[in-house]
Amino acid sequence: PQIDGYQFLQKLREDLRFKDLPVVFLTAKGMTTDRIQGYQAGCDAYLSKPFDPEELVAIVENLLERRMVAKTTNEGENTSDIAVLAGQIAEIKAMLMGKNMISQTPSPIKIDLTPREQSVLDLVAKGLMNKEIARDLNTSVRNVEKYVSRLFTKTGTNSRTELVRYALEHGLTK
Repeated sequence: PQIDGYQFLQKLREDLRFKDLPVVFLTAKGMTTDRIQGYQAGCDAYLSKPFDPEELVAIVENLLERRMVAKTTNEGENTSDIAVLAGQIAEIKAMLMGKNMISQTPSPIKIDLTPREQSVLDLVAKGLMNKEIARDLNTSVRNVEKYVSRLFTKTGTNSRTELVRYALEHGLTK
């Protein structure tokens, strides 16, 4: 390809025919800066691989439903109250930037993590993918997969999202 997904989406958004086309990025890039770049390019949702197919279905259904509602409520009216929208965005941003959004509760059982498992957990919580974690820890992707699998078992979780939420709620990572 001569352009990346971000550039392609920006070009797509410049064409009025595709301005409101729902776009979901499915990518191996999971860093916060990558996601921000995707949202700035105009994507509606950003899923890092691997992802749960149910999550993708829920996102697509939500996007389609919102587009239909917007279309029916805005027929004959193409203006929106920018001041109200700006206020809502500011409120959401304030909530998201608030400290301790996820309340910490003590872990019901003591979970003993090896130093390597703790390192992997901390990097998963930062949004890094297995390949990036392997590079940072000078190990193989396969070893990282094994550590993540052990973390799932020790915490009783089934996905990276559940693992991070569990770790934050129980003070296992920052």
